[in-house]
Amino acid sequence: MLNQAIAQIGLVFALSGGLSACAAVQGTQNVSKTDFHPQYLRIETDLLDRDLVDFKVVMRGARTKADVADYAKCAAAQYALIRGYGFARHVRTTVTEKDGLWRGDAVYTVSAALPAGRLTLDAEVVVENCKSDGIPTV
Repeated sequence: MLNQAIAQIGLVFALSGGLSACAAVQGTQNVSKTDFHPQYLRIETDLLDRDLVDFKVVMRGARTKADVADYAKCAAAQYALIRGYGFARHVRTTVTEKDGLWRGDAVYTVSAALPAGRLTLDAEVVVENCKSDGIPTV
């Protein structure tokens, strides 16, 4: 019974977006937010097709790949809003780290209507979460 309750709490957490970056990027771990002092250095966007956008981000002080993926997700959500769209769908993210400099390369589709797929973002909600988490956007 206790295991069932724990599983339900985990499902609620996952559905509320608590694991959104973990779904896209493997190798995450829990690290205290008080030890987290990132430097968000750069966001570059490249329109690949009418609704397909590549986001390149650079930062220092990431705890895991998930922090870099979150930075790219925030950029994608703000970009969608700037272009008059309400949604984005994650296609892929790659993250590399060398000498403390983390680079992310993420591709998202942007659309006015909720796209099909599991890794969709409501751009307004994501941007608000990014602001509260102190993650800059485009």
